[in-house]
Order: sequence, then structure tokens, then C-alpha cells
Amino acid sequence: MVAYWAGFRLGLGLIVAIGAQNAFVLRQGLRREHVFVVALFCAASDAALIALGVSGFAVASEAAPWLGPGLRWGGVAFLVWYGARAFRAAWRGGSGLLAAGGAQGLGATLATIAALTWANPHVWLDTVVLLGAVSAQFPGQGVAFAAGAIAASFCFFFGLAYGARLLAPLFARPRAWVVLDILIGLVMWSIALQLAVG
Repeated sequence: MVAYWAGFRLGLGLIVAIGAQNAFVLRQGLRREHVFVVALFCAASDAALIALGVSGFAVASEAAPWLGPGLRWGGVAFLVWYGARAFRAAWRGGSGLLAAGGAQGLGATLATIAALTWANPHVWLDTVVLLGAVSAQFPGQGVAFAAGAIAASFCFFFGLAYGARLLAPLFARPRAWVVLDILIGLVMWSIALQLAVG
């Protein structure tokens, strides 16, 4: 269960940052357009990438023993940078999320979310590289770690998509984005510290 909850927490901490993909999911939820399909596509894509990272990393680390420590410290550096970026965004102030624009068909919506997911280098860094590297800290428990991260992804995307209507009044205020960015920064730095001390 330790590995599962570590995967869940790290997966949730990485995914909660509002980027292009999450903003699109939130927008679709606010507009109530193709909500289920968009949430399912994002969560299933994350699941595939997480499984690739955890399983592929175990094989690669056996072939190159230096890979684990190298990626561990690379992950620490990435998380410190990620947290600093969130704190910087909070310092600059938030901005409300607009749900403007005309309705899109299902094909165009899927094409957009596919590009925002599979062509986004941060998605690959978070799921394949970083989660794969951290999973090495739980020898023999990679499946539990991956299951936790995948569960976090499904919870987040469906919660974001279907909870968007409830969040709309809150995230119309720039102050809410400042608080969210501060929380993201704290989570990222706490995970970096735990990864650094093992």
C-alpha cells in the first residue's frame, strides 16, 4: 500500500498543474461538451504512458545500473524547477479561465486533446521518465506504484471534467489560481525532498 499511495500522490501532484491539456479538459467540462470521452481519453493515455514508464524503466535499469540514480537526481531537479515555476506563477498572479469559443464536433475535440496529450513533452517527462524513475524506489512493487498513479489520473481527469461546473465560479477569480499554484509548488517541493532523501 505504501507504493500504491506514493504513486497516487506523485501522479496527482504532477497532473494537477494546470497546463494546456488540463485547461482543455476544464473548458470541455464547463461547456458540457464530450466530457466523458475527453476525460477517458486523457486518463487512458496516462495509463498507457505510466505503464510504459514503470515497466520500461525496470528493464532499462537492469541493463544500466547508473540509470536509476541519474534519473532520481534528474527527477529531483525537475520537481524543484516545476515547484519554482508554480510559485512564480502564484507571485505573478492568477488569471481566470475562459470557456469561450464555438462548439466542436467529437472528431475535432479528440484531435485537439490527442495533440495536447501525445505531442506534449511534459506529459512524457511526467509519466514515462519521472514516474518510471521514482518507481525504482519501490523494488518489486512497480505494479502497485503504477496502479496508484493510474488511479490518480482517472480520479483527476473525471473529477476535473465533471466537477468543472462546480468550479466555474471559483476559477473565475484570479486569486483561486494563485492558491492553486502555491499548493502545486508545495507538493512538488515536498516530493523532491522525499526523493532526494530516499
